[in-house]
Amino acid sequence: MANIKSAEKQARQALVRKDRNQKTKSAVRTAEKKLRTAIATGDKAAKAAALSAFSSAIDKAAQKGVYKRQTASRKIGRMSIQVSK
Repeated sequence: MANIKSAEKQARQALVRKDRNQKTKSAVRTAEKKLRTAIATGDKAAKAAALSAFSSAIDKAAQKGVYKRQTASRKIGRMSIQVSK
C-alpha cells in the first residue's frame, strides 16, 4: 500500500478508472453481440439499428480512451462490411 498521500490518491483514481473502463468495454461487447445476432438473423432493419448502437458505443469508448481511435474505426469498418453482405 502507498505511504505517500499523492500515491494513495493515485491508487484510488486508478480503481475508479478501472471500474469505468470495465463497464464501458462490457457495453461495447454487449452491443457487438447484439449486432452479430442481428447479422445472423438477416433482418435488415435490426442490422441497421444494431450497427448504429454498436458504432455509438465504441465511438464513445474511443473518446474516453478505453479503445484507441484506430481500433474503434477498424472494428466499425469490419462490422459494416458484414452488415452490407
